[in-house]
Amino acid sequence: MTPTQWKEKLNHARVSVVGLGISNRPLVDFLLAHGSQVTARDRKTRDQLGDYAASLDAKGVKLICGEQYLDDLQEEIIFRAPGIRPDIPAFCKAIERGSLLTSEMELFLELTPAPVLGITGSDGKTTTTTLTGLFLKAECRRRGRGRVFVGGNIGTPLLPLVEQMTTDDFVVVELSSFQLQTLKRSPERAAMTNLSRNHLNWHTDMEEYIAAKTNIYRHPPNTFFVTNGQNEYTQSLAKEYQRDVTLFFGDGEGYGEKRVLLRDGVICLRKGEHEEPMLSVAKILLPGKHNIENYMTAIALTEGLVSVESIAEVAASFRGVAHRLEPVGIVDGVTYYNSSIDSTPTRTVAALSALEPLNPIVICGGYDKKSLYEPLAEALCKHSRAVVLTGASAPLIRQALDACERVRSGDLPIYEDKDFEKAVNLAKNVAREGDVVLLSPACASFDAFQNFEERGDKFRMIVENFKQKRS
Repeated sequence: MTPTQWKEKLNHARVSVVGLGISNRPLVDFLLAHGSQVTARDRKTRDQLGDYAASLDAKGVKLICGEQYLDDLQEEIIFRAPGIRPDIPAFCKAIERGSLLTSEMELFLELTPAPVLGITGSDGKTTTTTLTGLFLKAECRRRGRGRVFVGGNIGTPLLPLVEQMTTDDFVVVELSSFQLQTLKRSPERAAMTNLSRNHLNWHTDMEEYIAAKTNIYRHPPNTFFVTNGQNEYTQSLAKEYQRDVTLFFGDGEGYGEKRVLLRDGVICLRKGEHEEPMLSVAKILLPGKHNIENYMTAIALTEGLVSVESIAEVAASFRGVAHRLEPVGIVDGVTYYNSSIDSTPTRTVAALSALEPLNPIVICGGYDKKSLYEPLAEALCKHSRAVVLTGASAPLIRQALDACERVRSGDLPIYEDKDFEKAVNLAKNVAREGDVVLLSPACASFDAFQNFEERGDKFRMIVENFKQKRS
């Protein structure tokens, strides 16, 4: 459907919004503004929704709360929140009766007139999304026209802004597998940073997880794909892709008609026999090989849209996103880093590599996503001075660590406290002057926090309290 047809379809349509989280609350207002008859549904009780429930009443929205929130689900259009599986019985029955199951992100992609650049992957997508947006913003300033909107799984929902967008603008979206699961429209340009075991507590298996991720490029109007040439999963996907594909390589020459590689400390874009230097690695302010690869991804994704001058401008000032190897303070000669965004083992492995040879005291653990912890244990044994385990996954990580020689010999001390704040205090007590304490959980936050931001903010607050008690 065209944007006009979509708006006509929404007018007077009976619509259900299922799950009243961050992205679906603005969706309710958007639907009301376009004439829909809205029913809002959420597993939370009316009391748990608080003032928001009263505001929905005032707007004339029918609200269905509590355990029976999916009863009599038969509206013409159903918008599911990303965290709700699309194959639950209530959705399946509604589809059989003729309902259309979609999402806020799908509607946004259908409506925006601006070209969309989408980024997904198991790790690195937030930094890559941020870099891509910054490159485009710098270029728009140089040209004196166009705006850049960044959102999706990062920042604020974009749907409320869609009617401000034009063909001169750009949209950069970070997309999770939950958002991609049912997507039938893909961004014009797509990047997949890497793939590893992730969210297998939600997806039925690795095959379903990968299939969800591939929706970032499987559908129109996509014609352009960037991915990792050295990741076993993405290598296979690149071979299947039938259109314009660019591979990036953190090591070696690589292969392919179009690729991004390192040449004498310079990120270069190679097309056929022509190779163009894009950015000196020495100008990147972020530590670690994984951040060089994030730059490679963003450079490849914006090929032909931004100049080397715009890329260099961003590199000269960009010091990273919050909660990603973020220095949060020095107390008694101990430096504390908040990397709460590290919600997978591979993120923590990358963080340890970036801080080499500091050998930090690492705080690990949280909500288990059915990850493999053996590679994490190997990296911790190689790159850490001590490990403090916390949260629900602590026993699983400990089991993997117990197989390591340094742990068995007593050379790598392991401490444990399920309470997050007590675990941070444990790390403080273990640390000596000159040490580094790194919060890099390798797990999601949902056993104790709403999200990784809340976890990182709590860590930052605890470190701030250390400073105040010292002063």
